[in-house]
Amino acid sequence: MARPTSLVKRLLLGRPFRSDRLQHTLLPKRIALPVFASDALSSVAYAPDEILLTLSIAGATAYLYSPWVALAVVVVMLTVVASYRQNVHAYPSGGGDYEVATVNLGPRYGVAVASALLVDYVLTVAVSVSSGVANLGSVVPFVDTHKVTIALIAVAVLTALNLRGIRESGNAFAVPTYGFMIIIVGMILTGLVRIVVLGQPLEAPSASLEIRAEEEHLSDVFLVFLLLRTFSSGCAALTGVEAISNGVPAFKEPKSKNAATTLLLLGTVAIGMLVGIIWLAQATHLQYVEDPMRQIVGGPPGYVQKTVTTQLGEAIFGAGSVMLYVVAGATALILFLAANTAYNGFPVLGSILAQDRYLPRQLHTRGDRLAFSNGIVFLAVAAVVLIVAFQAEVTRLIQLYIVGVFVSFTLSQAGMIRHWTRHLRTERDPAERRRMHRSKAINTFGMVLTGVVLVIVLITKFLLGAWIAIAAMACIFVLMLGIRKHYDRVAAELAPTAERYVLPSRNHAIVLVSKVHMPTLRALAYAQATRPDTLTAVTVGVDPLDTRQVLQEWEAREIPIPLTVVDSPYREITRPIIDYVKGVRRDSPRDVVTVFIPEYVVGKWWENLLHNQSALRLKTRLLFEPGVMVTSVPWQLQSSAGRDLNRLDQALTRGPARGPRAGAPTLEETGAEQK
Repeated sequence: MARPTSLVKRLLLGRPFRSDRLQHTLLPKRIALPVFASDALSSVAYAPDEILLTLSIAGATAYLYSPWVALAVVVVMLTVVASYRQNVHAYPSGGGDYEVATVNLGPRYGVAVASALLVDYVLTVAVSVSSGVANLGSVVPFVDTHKVTIALIAVAVLTALNLRGIRESGNAFAVPTYGFMIIIVGMILTGLVRIVVLGQPLEAPSASLEIRAEEEHLSDVFLVFLLLRTFSSGCAALTGVEAISNGVPAFKEPKSKNAATTLLLLGTVAIGMLVGIIWLAQATHLQYVEDPMRQIVGGPPGYVQKTVTTQLGEAIFGAGSVMLYVVAGATALILFLAANTAYNGFPVLGSILAQDRYLPRQLHTRGDRLAFSNGIVFLAVAAVVLIVAFQAEVTRLIQLYIVGVFVSFTLSQAGMIRHWTRHLRTERDPAERRRMHRSKAINTFGMVLTGVVLVIVLITKFLLGAWIAIAAMACIFVLMLGIRKHYDRVAAELAPTAERYVLPSRNHAIVLVSKVHMPTLRALAYAQATRPDTLTAVTVGVDPLDTRQVLQEWEAREIPIPLTVVDSPYREITRPIIDYVKGVRRDSPRDVVTVFIPEYVVGKWWENLLHNQSALRLKTRLLFEPGVMVTSVPWQLQSSAGRDLNRLDQALTRGPARGPRAGAPTLEETGAEQK
């Protein structure tokens, strides 16, 4: 019968996949779009909110600038999409910005890009889920009062879906992602028809509210700073674009072409929805403020500010209508699913970094369902920490956002410029050179523009929380360099040298004895079978009565192996044995010492707490002694017979287990001969 934990695992994750099923998990464009583009598409649900609430600091009249801010964001998005289409063709292996920066700028630049992307992926999950909860809370008060709990449940569900495998998560997310696109585009077209064609005056629920400006008299400098801050907040719409370049290996063939096409579709749809929502907000006189309690004058009692998409849904379809709840539900769902972009990008990048020895190797391996399970779990835990720390407040989390993504944007484009420059030195075909010059010009413009945006983001958001993201990037950067240094040092120590390995002169065997029982006799027999040069049994004299009983039993059984008693006046066990082993090594430095430790094999986890503690401490300490080999000699207790060894074999190894050598004497017979 399967264990409960195994049943739960299979229920949540499904049956494991063979490695040769990897090709069946690759994505066509229709599935890749919702998998990799849901983050950028869903940004229309919070980027307009951030644009309007930032402008509200200057009062309702400042909303006149919102179309121009949106236009600036569109220019940046078009540039980034065009630039990354060059990336996916030039580097289809899935390293994305990390690979581009490493190959063209150097390893440290690559690590800087990777640290920025890792932080940004974690923030993508936290911001998207928190924003989804906020949208759902606009129409369901229960969600608003329990937003942290709902956000954590959403992260748990997303984690389980992704642990089932990328193809299954893509199928699960395709319908709601396409549904969101249809609903938002349908809402924009409906509003356009009603306002422009039918001439109906539509007003958002907040249109009649009076907004108090936080700054009554704006200087030109302050206004410019406010517009720059609004622009940097609106640039949150660009997050997720880089995920496609990191996820090229997940596409079906031809990978680069399919990735570039998906990237173009992403940019077109996201730009259309962003511009449409900003236009509708302007046409319906929608107002959205940073602090409703202070900025709204004479508002209705208990006023709760609804998100921009929810207000537009109410203005276009009517309060309490079914379509209003459809808009709110679809927006919340796409925001929850937007985190899936990070769930696909973070584990792949983590695997590449682990392969390059910048992260622990456990992140490189795939799990039962051919997904990078360790990376998925690590991402989920980090996102949960942020959600709890910031209480799922989008406005607070958004200040940490987009710093990392624009660091990677800028360095990636700088790397692409060097990439094209290097290839132009050797390319002689005129048509190919023209293509390279065009690509280099696109990447150059992209580097300049994203670099300017990065400076604006750092200036306008540093004190508002961006410093936390920068500090996290710096810590991850130093940590990854430290991990790489460790792996390099270990590899150097393990590398074979030109010298021939010198065999040890002699092998001194030491069998540890606590009592004269079957485990001890088995250890003595096995030690004899290895034919050491010398063989000694050692017991620690902690209690005189126990030591006397061991000596009497030893003599009574006429065991032909000398038994050495090591005194321990302070009742220690580990230290006297270590000192004894060191003494043997000190007398013969070219010799090796093999220590045989009898151990019990038990069937229940709690039995380990009652046995083998001294053996565990001794093994741990002896492993640090040079020239000392430690051998565990197991003795199976009756409780171990109840273990399901087939399940244990499946968990520990994929290969066949080796049996004992044919014709070898049994351990009981060997032990009997010692008598």
